[in-house]
Formats: sequence, C-alpha cells, structure tokens
Amino acid sequence: MTTVRREAFGRMPPEQGGGEVEKFVLQSDSVRVEILSFGCIITTLETKDRDGKFSDIVLGFDTLEGYTRKHPFFGAVVGRVANRIANGRFSLDGKEYQLFINNGPNSLHGGAKGFDKVLWSPQVLPNGVRFFRLSPDGEEGYPGDLKVWVTYTLSGRELAINYLAQTNKTTPISLTNHAYFNLAGQGSRDVYDHEISIEADSYLPVDDTKIPTGEVAAVQGTGFDLRQPVELGKHLQKFHLDGFDHNFCLHQGQDRRLVARYRTQGTPGTEGPSPLGAVPLHLNRVGRARCW
Repeated sequence: MTTVRREAFGRMPPEQGGGEVEKFVLQSDSVRVEILSFGCIITTLETKDRDGKFSDIVLGFDTLEGYTRKHPFFGAVVGRVANRIANGRFSLDGKEYQLFINNGPNSLHGGAKGFDKVLWSPQVLPNGVRFFRLSPDGEEGYPGDLKVWVTYTLSGRELAINYLAQTNKTTPISLTNHAYFNLAGQGSRDVYDHEISIEADSYLPVDDTKIPTGEVAAVQGTGFDLRQPVELGKHLQKFHLDGFDHNFCLHQGQDRRLVARYRTQGTPGTEGPSPLGAVPLHLNRVGRARCW
C-alpha cells in the first residue's frame, strides 16, 4: 500500500515569480520518495539496504533555496528537449528555429528557463502525484503550445515516471528526469566503487561541446564497453576517461527488458528495463553522482 502526503516546502523568490512550492511524500513499506511541484524535482529517494535500513540514494537539497540557485539539474524533469541541441538551431517543416544558448555554443535541457525551473500544477493520486504545465508557443524558442503531464507512482518497490505531451504544432520534445544516484547513500563520498553494466554494442561519440559527431561506434575494445559489470573508478582509470556523457545504443525492440544494472556493495542496486533505442549515461569528473 502507498500513502501520499502533501506539505508546504517554501515560496519562490519574487524575482522568480513567487508562488508556493509544495512537497509530495509517497511511501510504501520499502520506498519513500519526496517530489516538489517546482521542476517536478525528486528531492529524496529512500530505499532499504540489505540490512533493512533506509538510505537516501539521490542527491538533493533540504531547502528550496538550493534549487532556485544554479545547480546541475538535481532530480528535475528537463525539457522541452533533454541534452544538447547544436548551436541552438534546428530546421522543421522548412522553417529555421533559434533557441536560447545556455551551454557553450549549444542549447541544453530546454534553455535558460526549462521545465526544471518552473512551477507545475499538482494533482494527488491514490498512489502518486501528477504534474501539469502548459509551455506556450515560442517559449525558449520552441514552436507550438505544449501541454505536458508528468506522473509519479509508487507501487511496492517500484517508482514509475510517466510522461505525456500534446501540442498544436510539430515540435521537438524529449523529456527525462535528471536524478543523480549514489547507491551507497547520503554522506557517501563518491561512486567510484559502484558497478555498472549496459547492454549496448555501440555508442555515439561526441565532439568537444558534447554534440554527437554522427558516428555510431562499436564499444568493443573501448572504455565504453559496459556489457559486463565494471567498477567505475578502476574502469575510468584503465581507459584514461574523465567520465561518461554519451548515448549508448541498445538493441531495438518493443518488449520491456533489462538493459542496465547499477549497484554497490550492501545494496540491491537498480535495474533499468527499456524498449527504447538508446540510454544516456552521465558521470561527472569527480564521480560524486550520475544519472541516466
């Protein structure tokens, strides 16, 4: 059984439009998750370790101020388009569009004020919460009015996120949640001792600004071969890698199947079933957190 609790969390600064921010606490016997109406942010995800003790396995802040200041998208829904669009430009139906540039020469995660930096309208569900917002035509340079619903549900040990979008114009859209995981729990130093595996025979190389070059490269014999479990710290050192910020290409198919595992000693770990064609992996240089 899942319980849902609604609490006040804070108020947005006047220069950011004001407005009350609420926190929604979803809890089952084995998982507890806290989500904000600001950015649909997952602030806390507590799970039981092998000894039955609860531990928070995502990075986040205790106060709203941490999220309203500049931070690396901790736990937020990002959009309209996750990741980078080269030079902030794209052509659609014969028309050129220019987006806001916020990451070197590129547009990242929706622009200066993406979905992570706005208040969403919440609706409490029996086992979760659904958020809605209307992204107006021209927001951050994107065409079309876009209605978006993001639904979090908790059933036993499974936290599910469902995305639904409707638009009145053809427009790019690619939504994701940008949670940073450290399965060793709050207060742990880094994730270098974590093990990861991804069922991918190829990946997309990127240029100096993290834009895919267009090549689909085989992982065989490279540091991107994660088909068998590897310990992150030793693996990065062996192949002289600063980290990962790449898309891994999966075998196509419509069935839900296991495509990724991520674990550390003392925890059951996380597993990722997906019918999608690619899974992105991000690991920052100091190895404190990662997300996919």
